[in-house]
Amino acid sequence: MKALRRYIDKIKPNFLKGGKFQKLHSTFEAFETFLFVPNTVTKTGSHIRDSVDMKRTMALVVMALVPALLFGMWNIGYHYSLSVGAKSTILSNFWYGFLRVIPLIAVSYIVGLGIEFIFAQIRGHEVNEGFLVSGILIPMVVPVDVPLWMVAVATAFAVIIGKEVFGGTGMNILNPALTARAFLFFAYPGWMSGDTVWISKLTRGEGIVDGFSGATPLAEAAAGNIDNIPDPWDMFLGTIPGSIGETSTIAILIGAVILIFTGIGSWKIITSVFAGGLAMGFILNLFAVNPFMEVPAWQHLIMGGFAFGAVFMATDPVTATQTEKGKWIYGFLIGVLAILIRVLNPAYPEGVMLAILLMNVFAPLIDHYVVNANIKRRLRRTKLSAQQ
Repeated sequence: MKALRRYIDKIKPNFLKGGKFQKLHSTFEAFETFLFVPNTVTKTGSHIRDSVDMKRTMALVVMALVPALLFGMWNIGYHYSLSVGAKSTILSNFWYGFLRVIPLIAVSYIVGLGIEFIFAQIRGHEVNEGFLVSGILIPMVVPVDVPLWMVAVATAFAVIIGKEVFGGTGMNILNPALTARAFLFFAYPGWMSGDTVWISKLTRGEGIVDGFSGATPLAEAAAGNIDNIPDPWDMFLGTIPGSIGETSTIAILIGAVILIFTGIGSWKIITSVFAGGLAMGFILNLFAVNPFMEVPAWQHLIMGGFAFGAVFMATDPVTATQTEKGKWIYGFLIGVLAILIRVLNPAYPEGVMLAILLMNVFAPLIDHYVVNANIKRRLRRTKLSAQQ
């Protein structure tokens, strides 16, 4: 690493002001700070400087996503083998899924980072590192069958409209990955819903064995086929059809432990999302006027993208609430709305995406009222002390 550091220091003057490649300073700075912690310090104010900067934080989030991503790759191959009735091994299933997912990730990063670099060069700013996470989240929340050009268009929309127009990383009000998924769902609904999109497109047609269904548990429940919902253990493990990274609750919980242990993800938001989902599920169980409302409240937590949204989407530090009390309110409302939309809207049985995007918009308002409530409470304490 010392040799690499010396080489970077040698070529660095070429990218500084007055250098031969000064217009590429933002690009050079992005690669330099990705490899080494920058030695710049703040000039004013009180700050703590340590070895964990934004790029390292994003890298830890990517590490937390790896278990769900790897399982998703295996699950794609597993369902492909089931659909065609072929014998397979763990390695062959994983390799098949790996080959199907890597192009999606590559397109997401190439398009997203390309736009990030262009905006940084135009503005003369540093390259924002937030897309290190968004670039892998976007492929994980879509079906494996989505065409690459759609991923490219959705990524461009998410970065430009959902992020850069607000000022870039740290300024956006909507989660970029969910913005991309929402764009795909409403622009190309045929590729984001139905029973066939969750299985590799190579399985469509005459090759599918009799009796095989690619329907997700949520699709079965929304159709009233409660008896066809997979065993809870299968849903917890993730051996069910679904988006690439959303099926395995146990893999997602491993990521949650990593985020909470490193202090990156808010355990208050994660806990309150699950609490809100349980509460709404119990309320719907009390009425149960349709088959979907009969699904046990706790099963909702392991169906669809609920767990993935609670752990990796709702905890986004930019679009979530910042106050401690606000985190409880924000997470609880996400859980409530997610189950409410899921059960009472037969056209869209997965409500986590809409619930999080809606609460992203209201997060600043929640923080505003929490802060104002704290100010009023302290003023009342001050007045009481003065009167005494």
